[in-house]
Amino acid sequence: MKTVNDYTFKNIRSVIRVDFNVPLNDKFEITDDTRIRAAVPTIQKILNDGGAVVLMSHLGRPKEGPSTKYSLKHLVEPLRKVFQREIHFADDCISEQSFHQSSQLKPGEILLLENLRFYKEEEKGDNAFAKKLAGHGNFYVNDAFGTAHRAHASTTIIAQYFDSHHKCFGFVMAGEVNSINKVLNEAEKPFTAIIGGAKVSDKILIIEQLMNKAQHIIIGGGMAFTFIKALGGHIGKSLCEEDKLDMANDLISKAKTKGIHLHLPVDAIIADDFKNEANRKESAVDAIPDGWMGLDIGPKTLIKYSDVVRQSKTILWNGPMGVFEMSNFEQGTKSMALAIVEATSSGSYSLIGGGDSVAAINKYHLGEKVSYVSTGGGALLEYIEQGTLPGVEAINK
Repeated sequence: MKTVNDYTFKNIRSVIRVDFNVPLNDKFEITDDTRIRAAVPTIQKILNDGGAVVLMSHLGRPKEGPSTKYSLKHLVEPLRKVFQREIHFADDCISEQSFHQSSQLKPGEILLLENLRFYKEEEKGDNAFAKKLAGHGNFYVNDAFGTAHRAHASTTIIAQYFDSHHKCFGFVMAGEVNSINKVLNEAEKPFTAIIGGAKVSDKILIIEQLMNKAQHIIIGGGMAFTFIKALGGHIGKSLCEEDKLDMANDLISKAKTKGIHLHLPVDAIIADDFKNEANRKESAVDAIPDGWMGLDIGPKTLIKYSDVVRQSKTILWNGPMGVFEMSNFEQGTKSMALAIVEATSSGSYSLIGGGDSVAAINKYHLGEKVSYVSTGGGALLEYIEQGTLPGVEAINK
């Protein structure tokens, strides 16, 4: 895998696909700059070499072309503070003016292009649009893992306009790919995958793939109740995909056939309403009263799951154990995070991926105490499901 470390960028103008899809408040202020900070090492390496950079990204999901709400101009001042230098801004990513600006860049200078998704051609993977974007530089760097699962113009198609000596991965992409490969292809046993979230249907493919890799699969979150009901349990008004009961039973059968330990909750913290102040109590997970719903794993499950995690040598966590956004239903997710940290401190390798899992690790300030926190979300899941991504293949060609 070729990264920016394999090249010297003196007098080279690099087009870098970054993921600056950051959250903004109603004053257009960044509320979480994680993605920007993640891209800094790649950009800084090129600048330190004496190169210039043209940054391109999307922001949000603009439907009707250019709009102030989704303009990357809101990032100019924050980027100036990060890099302590002027940030040139092109108010259109493929206008004649933008090409004039990129062609005039001097070593050490940065140009930020306007939101790529102001053009529908970006998401369509349009060749002509990709070719225009390629005209902004003589070297292409993909450092946007979060969009690498889409064959968009700037993440995949553009790479064909650069030969194998003039394109590579940035540090974010390389770190993500290496961490996933470590878990999927170099995992020390026992390997435990912790899968949570709301719906079985969202995780069916990843669970099936992990059955070929993991020795233990832990199920938590709302999706657990579909499994419990499939086994004949009474789940009250807990979240359940009624049309996925057969699918849940199939997964249980596959796990048994393959000798995989598929762990399901044995108890739950239940509530009579979906709010933090609701009445709550403990219940066997398969005997939840009518009118009550499970919003977190219970204390017995917590002990059971934590023991499995602590004995694991490789851990993948995707999805919370309960409604951790509510303080009264966060204990399962928090305890799982702490168990992963404990295993990591004892030498295990831990990969945290998926928006909610990352949010949980960050909420408890534990990001520095696990092996790797993925910024990929959907890209991580698709990489596990498919074994590669369009954006990865485009660089490797």
